[in-house]
Amino acid sequence: MQSTFEIFVASRYLRARRKEAVISIITVISVLGVAVGVMALVIALGVNNGFRVTLQKNLLGAMAHIGVMPKQPGDGIENWRELAARLGKLPHIVAVSPALYSPVYMVGPLQSTGALLKGIDVDSELKISDALRHLKAGKLDRLRDPDANPPGIVLGADMVQDCGFVLNSLIDVVSPQGQLAGPLGVEPAIKRFRVVAIFQTGFYEVDRNWAFTAIQPEQRFLSLGDTINRIELDVDDLNRAPEIAKEVERAAGERYTTTTWMEQNHQLMAALNMERVVTIITIGLIELVAALNIFITLVMMVMEKYRDIAVLMSMGARRGQIRRIFMLQGVLIGMVGSAIGLAAGYTLCYVCNRNHWPPLDQSVYALSYVPFQPRWADGIWIAALAVAVSFLATIYPARNATRIAPAEVLRYE
Repeated sequence: MQSTFEIFVASRYLRARRKEAVISIITVISVLGVAVGVMALVIALGVNNGFRVTLQKNLLGAMAHIGVMPKQPGDGIENWRELAARLGKLPHIVAVSPALYSPVYMVGPLQSTGALLKGIDVDSELKISDALRHLKAGKLDRLRDPDANPPGIVLGADMVQDCGFVLNSLIDVVSPQGQLAGPLGVEPAIKRFRVVAIFQTGFYEVDRNWAFTAIQPEQRFLSLGDTINRIELDVDDLNRAPEIAKEVERAAGERYTTTTWMEQNHQLMAALNMERVVTIITIGLIELVAALNIFITLVMMVMEKYRDIAVLMSMGARRGQIRRIFMLQGVLIGMVGSAIGLAAGYTLCYVCNRNHWPPLDQSVYALSYVPFQPRWADGIWIAALAVAVSFLATIYPARNATRIAPAEVLRYE
């Protein structure tokens, strides 16, 4: 019953009469301030989380969770079949794929470009990477034939568009690794490939710079024996990749080292983490502005309601009840503003993500649009923070209201 009385009086005070229009306007501004702060935080964290999730998904669609490679640069893995079979039996390893990476130069009809050529075993690669599961055109059958002449090659959609490559056409690939050419010394190796498929992951860096072929043709192209330079592993829990990588490194032997997807993308993930912290601090200042408005509103209201407070206290209202009345006003402002801000923030995130607004330049941001993926957990703590800040802004005005002496106020009434 007491709490009902306090809530009734608090809500009644917030609905100021015409002569208290200034207080009413400041109350509305306070509600809007809380709403804008909550909405801005929801949207900003939704963008941050969207970039994180989308980039992580695209990155892991093109790379493995753990890579095993020789410690000495330039060395190869000669016993790779035996090593891959042994690593595949370790706990938490769900897929193993051999790979041979080499920087090359693609000669295109419109322009030539540098690329990263990855020699793969098709069936193993499909278990590791999503890149070849997203074929825009063509088939992978030619990559399964190690004796195909010319061998097949799979290119990214953005590379095809920029350089003018055509499906089923022949292209020349140049390797700086080279081969012996008599008195002229080492000259670049050139080999002709047939474009058998085009893939599209949605991640610009991969779609623009990567190409796939079978391991054996690439070994012959680079004048290598039966050797590769990396064994890639997927694990059952990608967040435990660093821990599992240590076990893999011990099992592989002292000649080899490991790297994880987190280490390869450390700078990107660190930048996203820093952006999240800066966003919370910067946009959180809006909540402080809203709290200042609440503070001013309640101070003015206490000054305006001196007589009403004195009457309530003379009728038996305790000081604790008076204090709670003004605290509830700040909490109500915070709750209403948080509800409006959450509804607006999540609605805007949904609409923008559904319609792919706003668009981005893929060559700069690696994505074609801003991804919005707000989390409900963020909404809970954002609303709780807004209400808490609103509550803190009520402490001084509420205490000030309880210091009123009814006899002094009513003496001249």
